[in-house]
Amino acid sequence: MSLHNDKLQRSAQVVPTATIERMARNDDEQDDKELRALGYVPSFRREFSNLATMSFAFSIMGVCSSIATTFNTPLLLGGPASVTWCWFLGATNCLALASSIAEIVSAYPTCGGLYGASARLCPRKYRAGVRFFFVFRSRYMLTNLFFQVGWVVGWLNLTGKIVGLASTEFGLANMLLATASVYTNGHYTITPGKVVGLTTGLLIIHGVLNSLKTRQLAYFTTSFMFINLGATFLIIILLLAMTSRSEMHPASYVFGADGLINGTGGWNNGISFLLGLLSVQWTMTGYDSTAHISEELHRAAYAAPVGTGIAGWLLNIVLVLCSGPLANLSGPSGSAFLVIMNLRLGIHLSIAVWVFVCMTAFFVAQAATQSVSRTIYALSRDHALPDGGFFSHVSATTKTPLRAVWFAVLQVPSLSTPIFAMTAMASDLSYVIPIILRRIFHSHPEVRFKPGPFYMGDGWLGFFANIWCTLWTFFVCVVFALPTEWPVTPTNMNYASVITMGVIALFRAFGMR
Repeated sequence: MSLHNDKLQRSAQVVPTATIERMARNDDEQDDKELRALGYVPSFRREFSNLATMSFAFSIMGVCSSIATTFNTPLLLGGPASVTWCWFLGATNCLALASSIAEIVSAYPTCGGLYGASARLCPRKYRAGVRFFFVFRSRYMLTNLFFQVGWVVGWLNLTGKIVGLASTEFGLANMLLATASVYTNGHYTITPGKVVGLTTGLLIIHGVLNSLKTRQLAYFTTSFMFINLGATFLIIILLLAMTSRSEMHPASYVFGADGLINGTGGWNNGISFLLGLLSVQWTMTGYDSTAHISEELHRAAYAAPVGTGIAGWLLNIVLVLCSGPLANLSGPSGSAFLVIMNLRLGIHLSIAVWVFVCMTAFFVAQAATQSVSRTIYALSRDHALPDGGFFSHVSATTKTPLRAVWFAVLQVPSLSTPIFAMTAMASDLSYVIPIILRRIFHSHPEVRFKPGPFYMGDGWLGFFANIWCTLWTFFVCVVFALPTEWPVTPTNMNYASVITMGVIALFRAFGMR
């Protein structure tokens, strides 16, 4: 018996710290080896733990704050049923897109993300003029390339991330100002000047925070996930607990025809319903964001996107269920989300909970700033920006790309509805291009796709997910190009598609120079 216990005790001994550290170093060396195999010299310190990575992935989507920012769009354009079903429809289809992207991101874990992968998923004659082309090919040979795929993806992805950051900061500024409006019972007036000023201040704050060292960023990021999910489920529980059954809307209002209320002023009911997809598509962007910080992660290839569809759908259902009369939304604050909370929780408790929602939005902007700065760094490193590599500089002190950080935060945001539609449109198009390339050129001798840890296989599952998400992306891009109100005027015109096509035209002017 004694001998048996001794064996159990020896087998249960904790692995020494030195052994764990040695294993971590081996993982980092393997990651750096894979990065060198892709043609890059490691420049960052890998100080993001698995928990910090998971928290980063959750934070880039920010369930409750993203819904709070965009809740008015489906509610007031398509009605309560649009809120409920568009989220379910969009989140379900986004799973196919997220899975398809995860395959590619895990195979090419670099800061360049999907644009770097795109250049490797097509034959040489279609590839981008990235760094290795600048080394081995002359400028005049590059002018003969008809379609530089990698740069198209990179610029679309960067456009989506920049306007995504701007729209997040814009949404957070409105959320903070809405707090003052609700607390003063509508006496505090929200003006465009106040929104612009607060948005600028928030951008500067996130620029300062992203100037920290990677280790400090990782430590700061670790708590994001818990506040994000905690606030989401706290709101769900409180609304259900503090709304009497007699004051809740019936199922026909939440899920059925009674909840289809056309608020567009001219579009038919089908279009008004589909405009509700903006909320879920804007929230669910950022599938590839962990890839853009992958050179700062341990075991970067394992950093996969994290879905938030179920939590978001439950929150939307509860908000509609407890929303009260539609005519009272969204009030002077401009936030139907906050008005619903104030109606059911009271002024003091609703604002106390709202603080956590604003914190979640702050974390989303923090993660988005880091992601977009690494994208700028990667594009500059590969000479895909007309900056001569200026923004690819890495600070010797912090080991982070400070120039790219401040270039990101000092962009002037377009404070209007199209910025939300443009985020989803540009990002989703950049996601789907490498997926298409992988299927078209999968058997080409110049394309060697080596699957990463996440792989759906060569069977029907992966093929179906790739084709379905491609069709879905083109469909929602058409929806997001539509004006949200009718009749259309220069003021309410949706310029998302115009600006997105302008970015591609600008790329052609630079890329074919």
